[in-house]
Amino acid sequence: MKKFALFGNPISHSQSPLIHSLFSNQTKIDYKYHTILTPIHSFEIFLKKFFHDNGQGANITLPFKERAFKITSHLTKRATLSCAVNTFKILSTGDLLGDNTDGIGLLSDLQYQKLIHRKDRVLLIGAGGAARGVIFPLLSFGCQLIITNRTFSRAKELVRIFKNFGDISICSINELHKQSFNLIINATSSGINGSIPILPSNIINDHTRLYDMYYQRGTTPFLIWGKKKGSKIFSDGLGMLIHQAAHSFFLWHGIMPKIKPVLNYLQNYFIK
Repeated sequence: MKKFALFGNPISHSQSPLIHSLFSNQTKIDYKYHTILTPIHSFEIFLKKFFHDNGQGANITLPFKERAFKITSHLTKRATLSCAVNTFKILSTGDLLGDNTDGIGLLSDLQYQKLIHRKDRVLLIGAGGAARGVIFPLLSFGCQLIITNRTFSRAKELVRIFKNFGDISICSINELHKQSFNLIINATSSGINGSIPILPSNIINDHTRLYDMYYQRGTTPFLIWGKKKGSKIFSDGLGMLIHQAAHSFFLWHGIMPKIKPVLNYLQNYFIK
């Protein structure tokens, strides 16, 4: 049976094994998919061993996506633009192909839930690998994208890289109160620690759509905060997780699984 795995740290919260089990049942494609809790300083060693032991593909999550980008010269366009890899596939030559399905996964879920429209003013919070992976699809869709981040220089660097691909600018956290947005996306990992990004509350009203790329059982800290500030339209990143997993599945197996039954199952699973 073909072997696939998810590498990350932490990893125990991941629903990816369940998602891929549902994909397998749906498509009748048998494969093994499991998580690998990877020591921070040993990612490259663990990944190499996995593929040496006949692994066929892998997903990469926090905090290894940018390091994953650096270990292969065979990259898709979206991985090259994001400088981050969340999916590996072993080629017939034995080389690894690095891809990034985060951006298309996010955009697919936003469209699926009708949370995004062309020409929306979108605030993207964060400038790490998660943020970088979604910028190109959002710009290609036709959004006006504003980046903010606690470390201003990292956000500034993203604007420099992507300025030729669409309407993208930067705003410091201290200046956000002067602006308004249609959609606010949290691309930070703050939710893992139960915290939220520091933002002015006046940028949210009852028409502001909120999206947290993080997900958990129950409402995420960022969405709890946003609801208290007046937002009535919001979503966590569970749908993004399923969509990006579907695109990884397609890269590995050449078939796109159906999203809706998997999303319905996981939504019910998280309610119980």
